[in-house]
Amino acid sequence: MKFKANIAGVGMTRFMKYPDKGLKELGSEAVQLAVADAGLELKDLEAAYVGNYAGGLVADQHSIRGQVVLNSMGVGKIPIINVENACASGSTAFYQACAMVTSGLHDVVLALGVEKISHEDKSKTFAAFAGAMDVDELKTMIADLAKKAQENGSVEGAGGRSMFMDIYASAARAHMERYGTTKEQFAMVSAKNSFHGSLNPNAQFQEVLSVEDVLNDRLIVDPLTRCMCSPIGDGAAAAVIVSDKKARELGIEKPVHVVSSVMHSGWDHALGELDTVQLCATEALAEAGVGANDMDVIELHDASAPAEIIGYEAIGLCPKGEGGKLIESGATKLGGRIPVNTSGGLLRKGHPVGATGLAQIHELTLQLQGRAGKRQVEGAKLALAQNGGGKSGNDAAAMIVTILGI
Repeated sequence: MKFKANIAGVGMTRFMKYPDKGLKELGSEAVQLAVADAGLELKDLEAAYVGNYAGGLVADQHSIRGQVVLNSMGVGKIPIINVENACASGSTAFYQACAMVTSGLHDVVLALGVEKISHEDKSKTFAAFAGAMDVDELKTMIADLAKKAQENGSVEGAGGRSMFMDIYASAARAHMERYGTTKEQFAMVSAKNSFHGSLNPNAQFQEVLSVEDVLNDRLIVDPLTRCMCSPIGDGAAAAVIVSDKKARELGIEKPVHVVSSVMHSGWDHALGELDTVQLCATEALAEAGVGANDMDVIELHDASAPAEIIGYEAIGLCPKGEGGKLIESGATKLGGRIPVNTSGGLLRKGHPVGATGLAQIHELTLQLQGRAGKRQVEGAKLALAQNGGGKSGNDAAAMIVTILGI
């Protein structure tokens, strides 16, 4: 969808485990930062979309999470819409906020993604992940994943972690078998993103890892070691979306334009048919009139290291089967031809599920405005974010690709 919307300000917390903070504290911090960054006040907000994934199960807060967070800050009366859409909850909130501004109904809309998913009872956290698929298929899938995990040398059964790591591992093994992709190439993704994360003060993990460090880490499920899997963490990210008229009124020097954004849901697609990532990317790039290799910086949904390599191919950075060669070439590292996941990605920045999509928007906004500090991509003018999650049919349940520009 072509939007007439601009990002006026962004804000986020550091992603990490916060045993003493809940949705209110985390969400409030990100909102205050975004509103201040936009040069506005809370009273200027005309509507809000709030993305959250697991608040009902993990924090026992159902139905009105957005109202609870924003009312704690003194923001009420305005329309507050709660968005729950698997790992794409935050990017869906952003998508909807942009649509509201584009429609002309409001000039200033908040998009917030907030998550409190860590819990002393890990079964609650893992149950939240398990719920992001058809529960009628759950028992059969867990049994199948556990069997595959046992056959491929995992440390524990599929029930002892997010089952999505088993799904990613299965896709990784298929990629290795079909294209000759290596475990070392997957490790290169984690090592690259660890370098990027070391430059990001908001990243959950900030130490630099070598390829050997990644390969020698604890095996989770073949071929994934712990460093190849996104961590569990909490946090929030927010963006203030404004109309062209409001951007002019505010005198924003470098407004970030939402050039295009496309969303699709998963289905049982036929072999060889475009999947959700490919479909979203193809349509978003066509709407923007650009190609994937015209991007200056990209944030991909690297919930696992193989997901980034497969993502290169899906959005069109390289032909199918050549993602391993692309990471090996150094093209996607800072200083390379097309840096990917300069924030550290989900692997190192962290993955507080409902906040992840807006954290990508936060990073790309900083990059396009030249505010990314030590991880700045010189001259960045065009950026792409890909965020999705859940499982529906034989694909992700929700997927969004957004292109931003200045």
